[in-house]
Amino acid sequence: MIFILGLFLLSVSAVTADLQCLLMPGKLRQIDAGAGQVYGVNDKGNIFKMVNNNWQQVSGLLTHVSVGPAGVWGVYKDNRVYKLQDNKWKLVTGYLKQVDAGGDKFLAGVNAQDNIFCLMQNCTVSRSSLVTFLPLDGSLKYYSCGPFGCWGVNNVDDIFYRQDVSPNTCQGSKWQQVDGKLIMVEVGTDGSVYGVNSVGEAFKREGISAKTPTGTAWTRLDFCATFSHVTYDAGFLWLLSENDDVYKCYEENVL
Repeated sequence: MIFILGLFLLSVSAVTADLQCLLMPGKLRQIDAGAGQVYGVNDKGNIFKMVNNNWQQVSGLLTHVSVGPAGVWGVYKDNRVYKLQDNKWKLVTGYLKQVDAGGDKFLAGVNAQDNIFCLMQNCTVSRSSLVTFLPLDGSLKYYSCGPFGCWGVNNVDDIFYRQDVSPNTCQGSKWQQVDGKLIMVEVGTDGSVYGVNSVGEAFKREGISAKTPTGTAWTRLDFCATFSHVTYDAGFLWLLSENDDVYKCYEENVL
């Protein structure tokens, strides 16, 4: 299937909440927050976990890591897929360039050719290394899931939502295009959706709920900086700058 591109007007407003941001120690190339945990990787492939506001190195090498209800998963530069099991990285069958563990204990991701795949809940909780990734129609460069469904972006930055996704039918039914343009999109454990566009602006999708899983509009976060990556969990927004600095942001009433 080839996605048919349409013309969408992007409704954007500036954020009104007063976000406080802290520059965290270290530098990361990619970061993911979910299920109360934060993991990241640096430009050398080293893996880190946030523990008491400090980065604790985890053994192994990855180019992309994801944490969520499905556990902790990652991929390396050869596109092999790993699962953190008993504090060790276990190689599983399959090849992906990006994975997301934010679904209801199911895994999602895309490969080097932008083909889309998912792994049902019964496979993610299994201890077996032999798993079967199920293919989805379409083509995406980045794919992320949460309690209200999955979101992705394609190679021309169009945004899509996957309908009827569940732990046992992770392939869903069909795609719905959403207004806007993003280079990456991340779904939080609570269903919130954030993304970054091609000029480094960060956005939040407003109005998301079980009844309106695609939300109503994008809000541009009012930062005097540009970013390459964003993720959100448990009241904290994590941002990576284009030179790999790590920022932890929150509303004043969170702490």
